[in-house]
Amino acid sequence: MDLKVFYHDKCFDGACSASVFTRFHRECVKTASNFSYQGLVHRAGALFEESDFIDGENAIVDFKYSASKKVTWWFDHHLSAFMTPEDHADFERGQADGSESMRKFYDPKYVSCTSFIAHIGKTKFGFDVEPLAELIKWADIVDGARYESAKAAVEMEAPAMKLTAVIESTPDETLGKRLIPLLTEMSLQQVLDQPFVQVLLDPLMERHWAGVELIKSRASLEKGVITFDITDHPTEGYNKFIPYYLFPEGTYNVGLSRSSFRNKVSVGTNPWTKLPAEKLANVAEICERYGGGGHARVGAVSFPPDREDQARKAAAEIADELRAREI
Repeated sequence: MDLKVFYHDKCFDGACSASVFTRFHRECVKTASNFSYQGLVHRAGALFEESDFIDGENAIVDFKYSASKKVTWWFDHHLSAFMTPEDHADFERGQADGSESMRKFYDPKYVSCTSFIAHIGKTKFGFDVEPLAELIKWADIVDGARYESAKAAVEMEAPAMKLTAVIESTPDETLGKRLIPLLTEMSLQQVLDQPFVQVLLDPLMERHWAGVELIKSRASLEKGVITFDITDHPTEGYNKFIPYYLFPEGTYNVGLSRSSFRNKVSVGTNPWTKLPAEKLANVAEICERYGGGGHARVGAVSFPPDREDQARKAAAEIADELRAREI
């Protein structure tokens, strides 16, 4: 039987989740002889095409829920996992009647989807996760922004951090599909050393430091909120910790950027802020009001390429709301 894994593209946790799921399925479920992969990105409009699902098994990891009857596996940990109340109700019905209780899993308390899949695999299916310790550790660090400092996050000395930069920034749509089979079979340094990764790394690091300088030239801090607009320099991604590297005293950042397929409002919370957690805004809830989502401390909203004015308006409103919390 064929199995197609849909995963959060341009995301370290997304690629790791797909890799861990593949190894778990191959070792514990054993119903698939061929695995294929398709990356998914958050964008305005429909996120899934029914025609993309195959007649065999379909799995979605680290991405929003789909009520399609063709989806046989689903794992997610995002607060905004359900696009509509109807999707949430469909998931709950499956859990209640037991028809999908062994194949669809959701828990927003997990830092990374990678660690969530590993936990479910271990506790419910007897999956051996010991060989995956390095991958699980770094998926939690990267997706949970658990770096020791903004300096460590931006200067990126660890292999996992360099891989994250490559995954998030490359325009090569085949990269994730090439990395996924390797991530649970090799150390992260061995994956980084692959020639097809190395050829992307040097120019990427040059662009990274150019991005630091660009954001430095555009960013400002007002009432605890860092804001910047780099829509006139289209990019497929940038290091989201740059604002805190430049303004360590900032609590939130609201960045406006543009890529080939969307205008993006990125909203984040400084992982090293001294404010107690109960005083911080739930970023996911704010982004959901504009059609986006994410986690309690980081989220985003996507607008079509021709809706830059709407994206700019949303960014301004969100920044104003966050500044009001700092007063």
